[in-house]
Amino acid sequence: MALRIGVDLGGTNLRVALVRENGTIVRESEQLTEAEKGPDSVITKMMDMVRGIKGEDIIKGVGVGSPGPLDPFTGTIHQPPNLPGWDSIPLARILEESLGEHVEIDNDANAAALAEAKFGAGAGAQSVYYITVSTGVGGGFVIGGEIFQGATGYAAEIGNMIILPSGPTHNSLNAGALESLASGTAIGLAGQKAGIAGGAEEVFRLAMVHDPIAQSIIDEALNYLAIGIANLAHAVNPSIFVMGGGVMKSESQVLDPLRGKVKTYVYPGLKHTIKIVPASLGSKAGVVGAAFLIK
Repeated sequence: MALRIGVDLGGTNLRVALVRENGTIVRESEQLTEAEKGPDSVITKMMDMVRGIKGEDIIKGVGVGSPGPLDPFTGTIHQPPNLPGWDSIPLARILEESLGEHVEIDNDANAAALAEAKFGAGAGAQSVYYITVSTGVGGGFVIGGEIFQGATGYAAEIGNMIILPSGPTHNSLNAGALESLASGTAIGLAGQKAGIAGGAEEVFRLAMVHDPIAQSIIDEALNYLAIGIANLAHAVNPSIFVMGGGVMKSESQVLDPLRGKVKTYVYPGLKHTIKIVPASLGSKAGVVGAAFLIK
């Protein structure tokens, strides 16, 4: 059975895995990224980890899921906020020259979307829209088992979708962008303004014990997220929405009310056909999906 290697490059952790064609992991390794040491140090560590995981096995290639912005067609990474110093780094070319293997690179949300579409909650669906809601908001759209990248690789970058033009700004995003309204960071900031310390996790904990302020913060964030999902449902009408990320862990607290809110914003014909389900692969989605960036 053919093997491939996936790399999940994060600002905090670097994960590498040898993956079978059925999506199962043969062996894997995880280390701290130590992004503050700069790209040369991180890339050297990545190559050492890939060589160690590969061993004597023959592989189809190496796929890397990375934070964006990036160009998947050239394999170049452009200044991700959590990877300081990565200014137009031609990662695919560097890895190919050093490892002697074919390398493909794409957005980490796209990689997770591919894994969920092939082996997870979206398996068997013709089109899968994956949305991750954690520190930020990201997305990936998979059609017929292939990532839809768009003309220049920016397709499904829903974190910058404008939901409330008069809303807050966050990083370099548009004012009132989805990420600035519905992410874990946004929920934590709203809690802080309301006198709740401890970030989004504390807001959710207080909501579980029926704190009205905490619950109103979550309701508002879910309402904005529902607007974003309704926009996507009308624009591309996927077979299924798969929701990942730390904010989406609770079905009763998050997903059930989210489904109800989405139905209030879609055409009548969509109300009973739209499917919103939790992701099923957890933390391994990124590294498994990265491996399948290799066609």
